[in-house]
Order: sequence, then C-alpha cells, then structure tokens
Amino acid sequence: MDTLVGLLPIIAMFAVMWFFIIRPAQKRQKNTAQMQNSLKRGDKIITVGGLHGKIDAVDDSTIFVVVADGTRLQFERVAVGRVVSE
Repeated sequence: MDTLVGLLPIIAMFAVMWFFIIRPAQKRQKNTAQMQNSLKRGDKIITVGGLHGKIDAVDDSTIFVVVADGTRLQFERVAVGRVVSE
C-alpha cells in the first residue's frame, strides 16, 4: 500500500504533463501535417523562413512558389509554415 501512495505523485505528474504538454503538441503537429498535405495551386503561403509567396505548382513532396518579382522557387512541403487567408 505504501508503494502505491509513493507512486501516486509520479503518476499525477505524468498525467499533468500529458494533458498540458504532450497532447497539445500532438494536435498542433497533426494540424500542421494536414495543412501541408492540403496545399493547392493559388494558395498564398508563408514559409517557416518567412518568405511570402503564392503556390504555382504542387508535386508529391515539393511545391513551387512564385514570389513578388515573378521568381519561381522550389520548396519542400514541410517548409510551409502557414497558409494566409485573405
């Protein structure tokens, strides 16, 4: 019985860590992966490096982005930080 009482604080700390740290991080990761898989031509994006552009073409693992001066750049899908909705 004493060992169960001794393990109770450790179990409680794990539960708190799960609900406040691990679970929200998993949800963010799932939402980011879903966003990156649903990219399509014409979406306005911001890369993780801060580059703003518009998607010109989409491949299996890469996207082609047109920036302000008409330059066409190739990026991995995972480099997209967010889609800008206007």
